[in-house]
Amino acid sequence: MSRFSANLGFLFADRPHVERIDAAAAAGFAAVEMHWPYDVPAAVLREALDRNRVAMLGINTPVGDRARGDNGLAAIPGREAEFAAAFDLALSYAVALDGTAVHCMAGAAPIDAATERTFVTNLAAAADKAATVSKTILIEPLNDRDAPGYFLRQVEQAAAVIAMVGRGNVKIMFDCYHVQIMGGDIVRRFERFRDLVGHVQIAAVPSRAEPDEGELAYPEICRTFDRLGWAGWIGAEYKPRGRTEDGLGWLAAHGGPGGRATAP
Repeated sequence: MSRFSANLGFLFADRPHVERIDAAAAAGFAAVEMHWPYDVPAAVLREALDRNRVAMLGINTPVGDRARGDNGLAAIPGREAEFAAAFDLALSYAVALDGTAVHCMAGAAPIDAATERTFVTNLAAAADKAATVSKTILIEPLNDRDAPGYFLRQVEQAAAVIAMVGRGNVKIMFDCYHVQIMGGDIVRRFERFRDLVGHVQIAAVPSRAEPDEGELAYPEICRTFDRLGWAGWIGAEYKPRGRTEDGLGWLAAHGGPGGRATAP
C-alpha cells in the first residue's frame, strides 16, 4: 500500500515550520518533507520530529536570490561557489534531521552545453559529499508553465544527466504533476525510468490542488506504482484549496496516509 508524506512547503503552510510538523503528525502522516526550513535551527526541527515520531525525507537547496530571478543554482555557470555553499547548508540540515535526500535545484538557464556541463559537474561534487553521509541527491524536472526557463524540464533529460554524472546516489524526483504537464504518459514513463526514481510526488493537474480532481486518477496510478515495485514514499506536494485539514479526504481512497508503523 502507498505511503504518503506531507510536503510542508505547501501543506499546513498557514503556521510556522515546527507547528506544521505537529499538524502533519496529528493528521496521521509518519513522514514529512520540506522546501526551505533554514529560518529554523535544525535542532529545533529535530526535536519536533522526534517528539512526534515523524521521519524527515528530503529538503531543497536554497534557490539563491529571488530578486534576481533565481530558482536554484546547480546549473548556473559562474555561480559554482554559491551552489556549493547552498548545498553544504542543505546537507548539514539533512544530516541533523536524519533526512534521506537533498533536492538540488537546477535554476533557470538555457539548455546548452555550458549549462549542462555546469549541472553535471556540480551534481557529481554534491553526490560525492552526500555519499559520505549516506544521503541521496534528487533532481526534479519542473514544468515550464510554473517554472519558466527552468533548465531541467523532462524526465528523459534528467535520466541523461544522471548517466553523465555517473553516481549511484543521484536520482529523479518524479513529480507526477510536472511530468503530466510536460508530456504525460505517467505510468509508462515511470516504468521506463523506475530504477532511477528516488522519490514520487503528487498533486492534481492542472490545479495543483488536492489529488482528488483533474486529469489524473491517482488511486489507480498509485496502485500501478505499487505493482511496479515502488516501495518508497509518495509526497503530497499540493496547494490545498483551503485549510489543509479540511482537504485530507482524498487519503480515504488510498487507505489513509500509511507508514505509521515504520516511523522512527
